[in-house]
Amino acid sequence: MKLSDIVDFNPKRSLKKGVYASFVDMASLPENGRDISNIVTKIFTGSGAKFSNNDTLFARITPCLENGKTSLVSGLQNDEVAFGSTEFIVLAAKEPEYDSNYIYYLCRLPEFRSYAQSRMEGTSGRQRVAWQALAEYEYIFPSKSYRKQAGEILKKIDDKILLNYQINQTLEQTVRALFKSWFVDFEPVKAKITTLVAGGSQEDATLAAMTAISGKDTDSLAIFEREHPEKYAELMATAKLFPSAMQENVLEDIPLGWLQTDLSNLALLNISSWTKKNAPKSLKYVDLANTKWGVIHSTEDFLFSDAPSRARRILKSGDTIIGTVRPGNGSYAFIEEDNLTGSTGFAVLSPKKDHYSTFIYACSTSKNNIERLAHLADGGAYPAVNSDVVLATPCTIPTKDNDALISAFHNYVKSTFDFKKNISIQNSSLEKIRDMLLPKLLSGEIDLSVQAQILNIIMEKA
Repeated sequence: MKLSDIVDFNPKRSLKKGVYASFVDMASLPENGRDISNIVTKIFTGSGAKFSNNDTLFARITPCLENGKTSLVSGLQNDEVAFGSTEFIVLAAKEPEYDSNYIYYLCRLPEFRSYAQSRMEGTSGRQRVAWQALAEYEYIFPSKSYRKQAGEILKKIDDKILLNYQINQTLEQTVRALFKSWFVDFEPVKAKITTLVAGGSQEDATLAAMTAISGKDTDSLAIFEREHPEKYAELMATAKLFPSAMQENVLEDIPLGWLQTDLSNLALLNISSWTKKNAPKSLKYVDLANTKWGVIHSTEDFLFSDAPSRARRILKSGDTIIGTVRPGNGSYAFIEEDNLTGSTGFAVLSPKKDHYSTFIYACSTSKNNIERLAHLADGGAYPAVNSDVVLATPCTIPTKDNDALISAFHNYVKSTFDFKKNISIQNSSLEKIRDMLLPKLLSGEIDLSVQAQILNIIMEKA
């Protein structure tokens, strides 16, 4: 059978010119991932691929095709028609109930992607594959009932991966909220000041800071003290590290005894790189394209002799990496393992002390700082910043008891970082299992009478 026997290519979708509609650009398609990262609203001018929920978007142009940009559309309203890049090929199932998931995963099949790449045409750097070439792809399809079940198995794995990703995003937001409260908005300091101005004692001010830090009111703190006396004492000790007054500064008032500076006080920049003298035989490479918004989606294994010339930055656990090319694209991550090699397109911030690591990450990858870097980037088609600009990320830190308060922040968020790491490891396991099962399920090789057992094994291994 040909793919066109089960797929309608670029099906006719009705969308009036001049109306606002949901829009997906090429950058919003992940590499080797299912789910679209961002859907915005734009005026439809009459140009672009049109699609609905459960359609597959297949990037037809180099290097997006080679990089694995393919997504299954979701998140639109029922019967909503959206539009996107003209470089998308839209694949819609002739029988959506059976084939929507199956078609997406078929587009992930390595042999199908190789087939598509072999039929690309055009000038170097602008090669494309035509939808007509994909329509001619031949495959021995299992029955449609099997295709439905196979697609559902793979979907459940990706659903779990997506849920884990969303959990990690929520955890990261809690870290960012705490950082902003302590080191940007100075909420514990301001809580103390408000209490003292109202005539409260230093003890009352400390209690107010404890409320600001923990989010617990006075009654809840009393219960917390009875049930968790050691943690209560730790919370009180942290609250006492915050001053009870502000001081004037050039740009804004800051806590008394603190310093408005930059990350060069806490971090070292690009401290180690591979050379021919110290190079390993092989390496695990982290590239900008596979690193987005705090997540390293994939790595590549190379012999050093075959690795890209930019594979030179030595990465260690606790480092923060930030892409300097198009920094607004969010190519940043916290390094959670040793023995990785990063692109020279990253600025690598290594903590001067271990407990600085989480502060450096939260500060350098904040929304405001990513916007700052994007604003400072220049260079035409590939706007970039110098790595020194990343190191010069502004921050406000205590000068007295510097280590104590930053260490307290690290202790508060370290368990969150550890939990995030474990979830990321689980996702890596799920991705490997999915990729192992994918060709066997698509071809009909696996007996689906043991479908439940397959899923149980998957979740146990994850």
